Amino acid sequence: MSSATYRALLRTPGAAAFFLTATAGRMGIAMTGLALIWLVHDRSGSYAVAGLVTGCFAVAEALAGPQVARVVDRFGQTRVLPGVLLAHTAAVASLLLLTTGGAPHGLLAAAGALAGGTIPQLGALSAARWSALLRDEREALPTAFALESLANGVCFLAGPPLVALVGVGIGPAYGSALATALVAGGGLAFAAQRRTAPAPAAASERRHAGRSLLRAGFAVQFGVNLGLGLYFGALQVSVTAFSVEHGAAGAAAPLYAASNCAGLLAGWLYGLRRWRGSPETQLGLVTAGLAVACVPLPAVGTLPGMGIALAVTGLAVPPVLVLSSVLTTAAVDRAALTQAFTWLNSASAAGSAGAAALAGGVVDAHGAQGGFAVAAAATSVMAVLASGRLYGARRRT
Repeated sequence: MSSATYRALLRTPGAAAFFLTATAGRMGIAMTGLALIWLVHDRSGSYAVAGLVTGCFAVAEALAGPQVARVVDRFGQTRVLPGVLLAHTAAVASLLLLTTGGAPHGLLAAAGALAGGTIPQLGALSAARWSALLRDEREALPTAFALESLANGVCFLAGPPLVALVGVGIGPAYGSALATALVAGGGLAFAAQRRTAPAPAAASERRHAGRSLLRAGFAVQFGVNLGLGLYFGALQVSVTAFSVEHGAAGAAAPLYAASNCAGLLAGWLYGLRRWRGSPETQLGLVTAGLAVACVPLPAVGTLPGMGIALAVTGLAVPPVLVLSSVLTTAAVDRAALTQAFTWLNSASAAGSAGAAALAGGVVDAHGAQGGFAVAAAATSVMAVLASGRLYGARRRT
């Protein structure tokens, strides 16, 4: 098959408009965290203060995101999103003003938390639109979610370098302004696409929708995404330590790029065909493959070898994300779907943050090999969860 599969999907009435506007907003989201670090450090002269503000931003985003998504499920994207975008823009603007005036650190942290708590989860909103748009064409959902994965991958690959370029070339404040402009502009344009917005859930649907988030099927997907976040967090610390240990700290960026580019290719190829086997079977196989691919990481001793090993592990990440989204759509009631997708994002973020702290201590004690062992353990847990879900699905049939 060819990329005509993606072109056909985007020719679905209204699909291209909401996908492209959401992608523009996600580019801003991918830039925001790093932009705040540049801004606060430039104005305060302290990485500790910058870390405090961005840490509050990340925690608030992970905790408040699902609550905002719950409101979206109840009242609809087009009604809720403009207000959220206004609050986020005001929060970033206040942070720009506070850093100029040398405000107390606690006030800066509060502004950072407000910015994180109001940043829109456009990926979850876009995924919910695909689920509604393709309700009668479920076989096309993996391709749609593969497209979403590609958009996220490109945004988070290109966003941070763009922030750095603007920050160095013009000024850190302009990086934050550009990120916020993309979030607000893309988000408002996305909200304006009313034709493809899922209808708000009726009262009868909402009554039992929240319980679907407690079902075993969704709990497994939450665990898989938590494990994936643990893998990413441990990998970031370990790759950096590995590069430093080999006397080439600058090699960390190319090593990350090898993994990310392999993931983009795998995501593109995965969405181009209809794969045999149930999503549960596919997820079990892919997570097992990722776990096996991570086993050699602690033993790799050269930079080229590490690049190859990371590229191999990167191949499995997009299919895991796609299949997790597909299985979540099947496991959760429509009236809670945006919440479900947002909880998956929060799980990954929490896992990444926790693993970064854990792997940092392990790397201090045992070197980069210890950090890679943490990443490998996380993927093994993912494989066990996915295999258990597959076993349960087969027992029910």
